[in-house]
Amino acid sequence: QVQLVESGGGLVQAGGSLRLSCAASGGTFSNYAMGWFRQAPGKEREFVAAFSWNGGKTYYVDSVKGRFTISRDNAKNTAYLQMNSLKPEDTAVYYCAADHWGTGGAATEHYEYWGQGTQVTVSS
Repeated sequence: QVQLVESGGGLVQAGGSLRLSCAASGGTFSNYAMGWFRQAPGKEREFVAAFSWNGGKTYYVDSVKGRFTISRDNAKNTAYLQMNSLKPEDTAVYYCAADHWGTGGAATEHYEYWGQGTQVTVSS
């Protein structure tokens, strides 16, 4: 059983930056694809970014390309989402998710484990 704990959310002005962290425990972190998703009030959860279990491929939703960067540190069992040039429309609860031996897809049903989420609010 893998446990995921997100941190790093907060309130930031438009144009600012935040780095989200996702600390994993209870499994072999390097065997998991890791994804970041977000959910704004009244909207469905949407894919943001992911990388495959071996880190060979990364994926981003078009709206964050060039602004967000996903990364991982297997030694620390932690995944990161660096968010730059934040916009008010990035406001949401951000979740990390893990998929054993996954390829890093965008579909929520591929991910077996989820964190509790961290709030990101971008003011205009």
